[in-house]
Amino acid sequence: MARELRIPRALTALPAPVRWLAVPVALTCTVVVLIGSWSSADPQVEVPRPSGKAADYCRALSAALPQELLGHARKDPSPASPYTAAWGSSPRTVLRCGIDRPEELDGDHAADWSPTADDLTWWSQKLGDGGYRFVTTMRAAYVEVTVPAGAAQNPFDPAAALSDLVKAKIPG
Repeated sequence: MARELRIPRALTALPAPVRWLAVPVALTCTVVVLIGSWSSADPQVEVPRPSGKAADYCRALSAALPQELLGHARKDPSPASPYTAAWGSSPRTVLRCGIDRPEELDGDHAADWSPTADDLTWWSQKLGDGGYRFVTTMRAAYVEVTVPAGAAQNPFDPAAALSDLVKAKIPG
């Protein structure tokens, strides 16, 4: 049985070249919109909610953070907050200030590698995606720097570059 090809009435009013191009143009527009939404959508960052002095220290740190970190421009995550900052696009380094004390510091991970830069100790944790999470220790507010795989030549470089600033703004 042969099926009859029926053109919707709205399209029959259009000239033939427009009808022929309608489907390819619609598909192209759909692809462009999808690709644009995938590439521009930054992952959400959980915003810490520090209180008291820790919040004051974090706001002071936020105001002093650089617009560029290791050659990557600052592009803050959404939602905007004085407790978060990010550099780069994909992958990107994310700083969160005023996080709760990581539970891992009480468990088996407490003995993990803890590098020191400029007399500031960062507890480190290797993440499942190959990146690293660095958290300051012995400070009035906990600062976390997450460095995904490929964001820096050495995963500790972003945390080390921020050490002086963290030490200056958040007392031990």
